Amino acid sequence: MESSLWGRLDDPAADAGYADHPKRKGFFTDTSVCIGCKACEVACKEWNQVPDDGFLLTGMSYDNSQQLGASTWRHVAFVEKPIDVPAPVDLGMPTIGSEDQGAVSGDAGVRWLMSSDVCKHCTHAACLDVCPTGALFRTEFGTVVVQPDVCNGCGYCVPACPYGVIDLRKEDGRAFKCTLCYDRLKDDQTPACAQACPTESIQFGDLDELHERADRRLAELHEKGVDVARLYGRDPEDGVGGDGAFFLLLDEPEVYGLPPDPVVTTRDIGSIWKHVGAAAGALVAVGVASFLGRRR
Repeated sequence: MESSLWGRLDDPAADAGYADHPKRKGFFTDTSVCIGCKACEVACKEWNQVPDDGFLLTGMSYDNSQQLGASTWRHVAFVEKPIDVPAPVDLGMPTIGSEDQGAVSGDAGVRWLMSSDVCKHCTHAACLDVCPTGALFRTEFGTVVVQPDVCNGCGYCVPACPYGVIDLRKEDGRAFKCTLCYDRLKDDQTPACAQACPTESIQFGDLDELHERADRRLAELHEKGVDVARLYGRDPEDGVGGDGAFFLLLDEPEVYGLPPDPVVTTRDIGSIWKHVGAAAGALVAVGVASFLGRRR
């Protein structure tokens, strides 16, 4: 378990006890160039031997995997938004490489926002904090990994995650999520999803460098008039201390199914125990006073 539960933390690996460690690694996902090909989903499943999740269409959209889960560690969301003004090119599919990601069907326009979602590898990871067996641990790269052979299936980590990422696999009851390809990182390799992404929507590297790259990309889009563009999970002062996997979005976070203001769910553990201690002390004092009163 990490020693720090809340607040800015610039080096989570050091906080977890690594005296000498590599630079923190992470993902920067630029949704403005995502084409929805799902190559990242396939690469993730192939490399990590993640089982299929049904091959069933949900009937809700062109997105068949629908959400992250124990057997979906990468999820490409297809967010379909009606628009009043048709996009300039009627292709019936997302515009490849367009910052607007627009598509038109007939007279009514539909704007498709595509984003490859993944575990955020939070700076303050509540899932890790509540795990009673040590199945979840912070790696030397600053990422958060589940050890399935240590997991007892208690499920505490599931409600602890502010993003709803981690999940229990029905077949065996254990928790699973993205490992940011920890085995590949140890061999100085790029994670499978980023390696497979044809548009470099998923970018992997040192987190500090990715922050700089994202800031430049955001400024570029703003200069082009894409004022809705914003970075999500980039701020080290936010409720989770910033994310190891952060995003450039083209709309409000809620549109993508992301919480607008995530907060690590273990933030108040310290104050809760202080109140519990105070209450226990008060009860002891009342008991002692009652005992002494009876003796008189």
